[in-house]
Order: sequence, then structure tokens, then C-alpha cells
Amino acid sequence: MTPYTLHRGTAPLLISLPHNGSAIPDDLAARMKRPARRSVDTDWHVAELYDFARSLGASVIKPFASRYVVDLNRPADGHALYPGQTETGLVPTMFFDGSPIYRPGAEPDAVEIADRVKRWWRPYHDALAAELARLRKEFGRVVLWEGHSIRSEVPLLFEGRLPDFNLGTADGASCSPALQQRLVTLLEGQQDYSFAVNGRFKGGYITRQYGRPDKGIHAVQLELAQVNYMNEQSFEYLPGKAAPTQLLIAGLLQACLAETGVHLP
Repeated sequence: MTPYTLHRGTAPLLISLPHNGSAIPDDLAARMKRPARRSVDTDWHVAELYDFARSLGASVIKPFASRYVVDLNRPADGHALYPGQTETGLVPTMFFDGSPIYRPGAEPDAVEIADRVKRWWRPYHDALAAELARLRKEFGRVVLWEGHSIRSEVPLLFEGRLPDFNLGTADGASCSPALQQRLVTLLEGQQDYSFAVNGRFKGGYITRQYGRPDKGIHAVQLELAQVNYMNEQSFEYLPGKAAPTQLLIAGLLQACLAETGVHLP
């Protein structure tokens, strides 16, 4: 199984979709409980949702493997991103509802986890870093956009219903204040979607690791409530609901490009 695909674009914008993958190798799936084999906690359809971004000149990187194989948005050493809060780890052993992914006694050990990092995690991050470096060298400034989605209600991870659009900038550390303000202004100017900035989701490992605004690399994570573009029970993509959601995402991405000095026709 190839670890990822990378489309190299022509603008200083890289869209990373680290939880888009849903494939699980047969030998791993055989050790998992049946629901896990469907990779139910995938960020479903985000590649389709962001497909329009290629027309903006964006680069797009996405994996094939499920987050159950290894979570690309967690640090390779497994340390917690949200100390004191419940979260899934580098190699998850529980679903978002808290129940176990693996059959009893079939959980991966430290040696297997290290192998998964080598085979799946490292190639994605090497490619992501190389593409950022290419764009930074060509344009001087680049925005890394982390595209995520999650069910609108996950009691284990957060209380109540999640806002529709959840921007994370590591509390302002991963991008310039000017870029964050551009994005907030856009969200404040519309009335169709609720939003939060650096709320429950402040940006995962990728946003925090690669966002270096002082070096011309700005990183933003969008955690989108899935109810805005799909059926959360059947996992069906709903083009009618997705279309207006895509329009707002497009506006946010165009604001990112404008902040780099690139203006679309």
C-alpha cells in the first residue's frame, strides 16, 4: 500500500488531509473488532470536499491508510497534545466512543508501533515537509491548511454539539495575527455557520510542528462538523449540503492566498 499521494500545485498553499485515509492492511484488520475494519472514525469525504482547491493552485497531500494504522496528526513519540483531556493516541486503541478497537490481547506493542511510524508516519511527514520547503523557496511565504472533519457530537471528546467551523492556530502561534484576523473576519461576516477559534480544537501536531510564521510558514487547522456536508449515520456524502460549505472554505483559502501576496483572477 502506497503511504500517500501528493498533487503539486502552483500556488503557495498546501492542503494536508491526514485523516482522509480509510484503508487497513488485512493483517491488522484481522486483529481488530468488526466496526474498526470500516474505519468509522475517518474524516470522511474531505478529499472530495476539498477537490475544488486544485483550481486555486493548491498542493494536496493525503494518505491511504486509516488513522487506526497510525495517526499522522500525532507526534511520533506519542506525547499528549491536550494534557488532561481525553484524546486518541499515535496508534489508537479505542474508538471515539471509548470502546476498544482491537480484540483482547491483539493490541500493538512498542516494536509494532515503531514499525508503523517508519512505514506510514515518516513518509507522509517527509513529503509534507519537502513540499512546504519547495513552496517556501518559490514564493517566500506559504500557508499549510490542515483539513479535518469529525462528527458533530462526540461525548468522549467534547461536550454538546461542536460548532460547524473550528479553526485552530495553536492559540495564535502557528500563523500570523493578520492571517488569523482575515479568517475570523470572514467567519464573522456570515450567518449560516457557527464557528470557534482555538476552542476545543487548537490544531494538532502538524499545525503546531510546521507552523513557523517567523520563517514564512503559516499553519491553520479547520475541524469541520461533518453534519455540514454528509450524513453522519450512513457516511453518505451530500452534495447539496456540501456546496455552500465548500463556498465558505473556498473563501477562507482565498484569504490565505491573499495573505501570502497571491491574488487570484
